Amino acid sequence: MTMEELGTAVAHEDEEWDDLDPDEQLRRMRHSAAHVLAEAVLEMFPEAKYAIGPPIENGFYYDFELPRALTPDDLAKLERRMKRTVKRNVPIEGEWIPKAQAEEIFKDQPYKLELIADLEGDLVGHFTHAKFEDLCRGGHTERTGQLGAFKLTHSAGAYWRGDEKNQMLQRVYGVLFPTQEELDAYLEAREEAERRDHRRVGRELDLFSTHEEYGPGLIYWHPKGGRTRIEIENAWREEHFDAGYEIVYTPHVGRAELWETSGHLGFYAENMYSPMDIDGNDYYLKPMNCPFHIQIYKNAKRSYRELPMKLAEMGTVYRYERSGVLHGMMRVRGFTQDDAHIICTPDQVEDEIVSVVEFVLHLLRLFGFEEFEASLSTRPEKSVGHQEQWDQAEDALRRALDRADLEYGVDEGGGAFYGPKIDVHLKDTLGRKWQCSTIQFDFSLPERFGMTYVGEDGQDHQPYMVHRALLGSMERFFGIMVEHYGGAFPLWLAPVQAVVIPIADRHIEYAQHVQRELKQKGFRVDVDTSGERMGNMIRRAQLQKVPYMLVIGDREQEAEQVAVRDRSGDDLGAMPIFQLVDRLIDERDTRSYQPPV
Repeated sequence: MTMEELGTAVAHEDEEWDDLDPDEQLRRMRHSAAHVLAEAVLEMFPEAKYAIGPPIENGFYYDFELPRALTPDDLAKLERRMKRTVKRNVPIEGEWIPKAQAEEIFKDQPYKLELIADLEGDLVGHFTHAKFEDLCRGGHTERTGQLGAFKLTHSAGAYWRGDEKNQMLQRVYGVLFPTQEELDAYLEAREEAERRDHRRVGRELDLFSTHEEYGPGLIYWHPKGGRTRIEIENAWREEHFDAGYEIVYTPHVGRAELWETSGHLGFYAENMYSPMDIDGNDYYLKPMNCPFHIQIYKNAKRSYRELPMKLAEMGTVYRYERSGVLHGMMRVRGFTQDDAHIICTPDQVEDEIVSVVEFVLHLLRLFGFEEFEASLSTRPEKSVGHQEQWDQAEDALRRALDRADLEYGVDEGGGAFYGPKIDVHLKDTLGRKWQCSTIQFDFSLPERFGMTYVGEDGQDHQPYMVHRALLGSMERFFGIMVEHYGGAFPLWLAPVQAVVIPIADRHIEYAQHVQRELKQKGFRVDVDTSGERMGNMIRRAQLQKVPYMLVIGDREQEAEQVAVRDRSGDDLGAMPIFQLVDRLIDERDTRSYQPPV
């Protein structure tokens, strides 16, 4: 931070509170809450070393070096101390002070001293409330009584300055909103998100697992998760064939020369795994599929009449992610990407990008998503190509977004090293945004690999290339869907679509007959032969989010019917098997969905 920046920040404290816009007021409330938290921690642990405490989305945090690990009881005590400071409503004041004075004030605080040493200029920002002092660039409420409604949620480990070589600190998180009503609404939504957490639901429904001891960031798909994955992939393949794509399969490894030519070893090596020595040559696990698709294209002389060529693949790739960012299915080291590459002439590229944007929205709607946003990412600092190429590509993407009538923002410098891109974000049931679909323009790889096509003039020309992934990765998309549906998948995606429940052993034979009838129509059906009470069997099926429970007793067996219940607990009455089949076929084939209550 420069002295000018610091001075501006401190000077802004003089602005009248009522003149600030609501977003700035909220940011200052969260920032001030971090200071009040630090005060409470120092009261409870006088020997504590405190580091930094910024406002963040939905709240705030502060990092501490403490004599012991914090417990949930500690957080409750800290929250009570914070509320006492709020009740006292003491002023929060800031000033410029010389570095030497700041060093004296924080002489027993090594993290503050390190920050002071790194600051430019001779003055630093110094903020106080009551007896608490902090090094800060400002942005606070006028008094502690203006903090709003807050709650400390949890603590977690955090390396000082994000460097794993540094001291591990304890980061205490809090959430804060202007009113108690807003805080309660947020906490309720957060609890719902925790109930829907794909790691929790995946364990409860036996969908997948991870095994850190044998490789963190790698997903083991269980039979039930595998069933749903197959349905997703089948729908994906059908839609791609209908859209004019051809599906290919490519190797998992490639020699170093391939990745040198593509530029990955120059621009992406830190995300690639170490090479394997095979016959004296270095081979790398593939982080992307594009160089392989290019080899398929180059396997024959191509004419402009063959373009656009659309090659798609459910290709498993491997990318190194630091262990600290791995997260269930959402952030992994090995994943299956629904990748495709469109190789086209320069005058085809804009229409193809428009087509891909429309395809993205169609496919995501197929899986139950309805709300979308987009962003356009421009040239990053580390990139290839000439500026005029980037300008041309970015203009094409803008025009395509405008033609698709999709609202978008601009992420300056967020593009891939080989070209700008469009990211499409979907919203789930809880209103959270997820980035899945990516459409990337590429003028670099066609040049690097010497790709050509014969034009109408009989001469060789260089094609353009569009990279795109619609679902992103199968693992992450599956995790998003688990949370979107809370594990209660629509019938066509449910791992088990119905459970037949015989009330007594004498009904098992007829239950198995019902199972065979439904299986012949392509349904995934189990029979519960546990012999437990009917209520227990129904409850177990509901907990497993099975769409339908088919109960069979003497009456149903004699009438060759089933008593149908759905997972919401609604009793749909008894019906003949053929009537049930018609109902299920209609729901499956129309891909309709009624969420459980």
